Amino acid sequence: MKKYYLPLLLILFSVSGCSLFSKDDDKIPKNNWPVERVYAEAKAALNTGDYHTALQYYAELEARFPFGQYAQQALLESAYAHYKDGDPELAIATLDRFMRVYPLNPNIDYALYLRGLTHFTRDIGLMEKYIPRDESQRDPGSAAFALKDFTTLVNRYPNSIYTEDAVQRIVYLRNSLAQHEVNVAHYYMQRGSYIAAANRGKYVVENYPRTPAMPDALFIMAKAYKVLGLDDLSNDILRVLDLNYPGYPGIAEVRQTHLE
Repeated sequence: MKKYYLPLLLILFSVSGCSLFSKDDDKIPKNNWPVERVYAEAKAALNTGDYHTALQYYAELEARFPFGQYAQQALLESAYAHYKDGDPELAIATLDRFMRVYPLNPNIDYALYLRGLTHFTRDIGLMEKYIPRDESQRDPGSAAFALKDFTTLVNRYPNSIYTEDAVQRIVYLRNSLAQHEVNVAHYYMQRGSYIAAANRGKYVVENYPRTPAMPDALFIMAKAYKVLGLDDLSNDILRVLDLNYPGYPGIAEVRQTHLE
């Protein structure tokens, strides 16, 4: 997956602190700064990673200049600042407001991408950034929201500069969510909850086809049906499993399974 980057519009607006302003401008009281100066200070703070200061300037800009292109950009960059500052809740809330208030803004594709990215990373703690763990073991809630945002982006804006990265993340998320369902299904099998296990396997087959978890999902379905005495269903699933994944070791196991 590609490294996250800012939208092009931010580059067009980018300035280096107060370098574009004369010394006389420094004599102007802060509360009388023009919108360009407030935005420049916010952008300079954002570029240096001083997200707290950047957010203060963006809030001031929105309060004093609530209309126009700068106000829209300030709201969008505020969301990015919250995201980088480790506050996913505020980042998502700000993006929701941006998309609700400015539905025709040309950077809606970026807003969708950033919201998906925020969901994508929101459950990752400090230690997990350095000590990877099995993503399928994480709470799937945020991953599902991220998948929805990235899918919406790809469908609505196929030519967006963020689409290529979103497509890669969709593949990753689908694989992870499918494996999570299989993990839960295995848990149900161990507890003897065979109907619940079969339903989890069926959910993978119906919602995450062509993922690496597919053969395991089919195996769980076939075995659960066999234990439940539903031999016809079990045999149907085994035929599908054998046709698409010949040599899968679970096939022989299911055939040797006896009713409990």
